[in-house]
Amino acid sequence: MEDREHLNQLVNQLNMYQGQADIINQQMETVKANIADLTIAEETLQSIKDKKDAETLVPIGAGSFIITEIKNTDEVIVGLGAGAAVKKKIADAEESIGEQKKELESASNKIAEQLNKITDFIVTKTPEAEALIQKLEGTENQI
Repeated sequence: MEDREHLNQLVNQLNMYQGQADIINQQMETVKANIADLTIAEETLQSIKDKKDAETLVPIGAGSFIITEIKNTDEVIVGLGAGAAVKKKIADAEESIGEQKKELESASNKIAEQLNKITDFIVTKTPEAEALIQKLEGTENQI
């Protein structure tokens, strides 16, 4: 009976850790998507900086765009969150975006560490659970 209780405990732990791993994977995907958005913003700012009469594509929905001319390549509107935005010089916007990107990359590293710990636990305990299952099945077959 001890083996059965230990197996149940292991299975519950493994299920709990697997659920946590799934949530952490979702968080990681969200962070990666945000980093990708910031990278695009950085590249866009670099491409329009110090250019006069720069053209760009503006999305209008359904995969469609209009070509438009950028009249002011010295300033940009930067979102602060919660629907708030502020006008900044391109260099200041680049710095702000760079800082956000560093913070997200740091968060990504921490999330990866958590995921590695959980994965290590799962990898370590799964063979133990499988061995207990084999043992219990062998005992039940002998009865």
